[in-house]
Amino acid sequence: MYGDPETVRKILTELGDTWAVVGLSSNRRRAAYGVAEVLQRFGKRIVPVHPKAETVHGEQGYASLADIPFQVDVVDTFVRSDLAGAVTDEAVAIGAKGVWFQLDVVDEAAYERARAAGLAMVMDKCPAIEIPRLGLGLGGRFG
Repeated sequence: MYGDPETVRKILTELGDTWAVVGLSSNRRRAAYGVAEVLQRFGKRIVPVHPKAETVHGEQGYASLADIPFQVDVVDTFVRSDLAGAVTDEAVAIGAKGVWFQLDVVDEAAYERARAAGLAMVMDKCPAIEIPRLGLGLGGRFG
């Protein structure tokens, strides 16, 4: 229900190429680091969002979604479920088109709020898994 293949494909291929990755830091041991790298290889511009506002994978980081001075298409969320609802509300506030909650991140109320605001949303999925599973491949543009 929270990650049907059509919505997953739509977020990955139709909503735009600028992805804010909330929880992304320079810590190579964290899942966000590797997933952001996969997203870059897939042709997405990643925007690190973390209180430290570090530059990661060559991209300037920001302390919050509200600090990003350009349009963000998708907000990829690497925070605990109890914090994810606030990220969803920020995604709505900045005009994102989609929200992606990573594996084990679930907030049904946030899902309903995002959908009510017109955003595409998936929960408990990982784009690094879904890209090859859907046969989308890596390396930029695709059909």
